[in-house]
This record gives sequence, C-alpha cells and structure tokens, in this order.
Amino acid sequence: MAYADQEMSGNRIVAIIIVALIHIGLGYALITGLALDVAKSVVERVTTIDVEEPPPPEPEDEPPPPPEDIPETAPPPPVAPPPPINIAPAPPPIRTQTTIPPPAPPAVRIPPPAPPAPPAPPPAPSKARGASPKGQSSWASRIQRNYPRRAERDGVEGNVGVSVTVGTDGRVAGCTVTSSSGSSDLDTAACDGMTRYARFDPALNTAGDPITDTYRTTIVYRLN
Repeated sequence: MAYADQEMSGNRIVAIIIVALIHIGLGYALITGLALDVAKSVVERVTTIDVEEPPPPEPEDEPPPPPEDIPETAPPPPVAPPPPINIAPAPPPIRTQTTIPPPAPPAVRIPPPAPPAPPAPPPAPSKARGASPKGQSSWASRIQRNYPRRAERDGVEGNVGVSVTVGTDGRVAGCTVTSSSGSSDLDTAACDGMTRYARFDPALNTAGDPITDTYRTTIVYRLN
C-alpha cells in the first residue's frame, strides 16, 4: 500500500509540473498574439490525461507462530555491583580548655599637677652699712688743739694717716699709723687723740645689727 501511494504522488507531481509549464506557455502565447484555438486544443489534451493508479500490493505472508513446546525464558536482569562504601575514620576527640584571661592591670591615675608655688617675697632691703664719723668737726678740732709741746716748740708740722677699729658702741677700740708724718710725737698724738675723742656711728650688718668695722682718716697738724 505504501509503495502505491508513493507512485501516485509522483505522478501527481509530474502532472502539476506539466500543467504549470502549459500555463506559462499559454501566457506567453497570449502575449505574443497566438491564436485562441491553439490554446484551447492544448488545454483539451491536458485535461484528457488519465492517471492510472497502480494495483495495490499483495499482502505479505505472516510469520509462522513460534512452537509451543519451547517455553520462553527471559534473560536474567543485569546485576550492578554495589557502590563502594567509604568509611571515614572517626575524628579525633576535641578537647576544650577554658582560658581564664589575666586580670586587668590597675588603672593608672595621674595626679593633677601641683599648683605653682607662690612667688617668693622680695628680699628685705639690706641694712648693712659701714662705720661713719659722728660729730667729726668737733673731735677733729680737739685732736689738733692737743698739739704735742715738743713738736710745737720745735715748729714741727705734718700729716698722720691712721686706721682705727670702731667697736659696736661707736668708740675707737684700736689705732694704727698707716702714714707717718716723720715725727714720732705727731704720730703718737694722732692715735692718742683718735682713741680719746673720736666718735662713730657703728657699722651694721644686713639685719641692722651693729658690728665692728674699720675707718681710715688723716690728721693734719699745722701751726698758726
């Protein structure tokens, strides 16, 4: 049956192709002015083509049935090997150890800076001073009036430099000739007069207490 269908479809295709060619020719004939009767005769020939269908194919012989004596045995199903089993070793035991953190260091406290020290009071003014003559004009004239008699009789004059030690009471505690007049009488009279008549304001230390000091002066002897 399938073979006959294939042959019929092939004939149909050929007929369709022929008809298409005829139509093309007719169109060309109409354009070129061919006679209408020629076209009709061609159409009649085409339309009178008989397509004979081929006879159906004979049925095929059925295969003989299998003998009943031989029982049918199905082949055994394939046996797949079991998949390999991976046995993982047991993990080592986990030991937990509690770690105690070290104690926190003590907080460092920085004391506030000490307040600045108050400024030192200004030092007290010093009261120190040296010994100074007291009533010098008075006692200097008395010393000069006490002129040695031998030096006065001999007309001896001169200047005597002396250095005296002034005690805390302002009186002369000692006398030394630092520059001689050339006359022992005048030198002795100068130190004697300073010890007997000279008076001083005693020297003071920084606290204002009286202290011992020295004083230098010159006794002038002149005759009138």
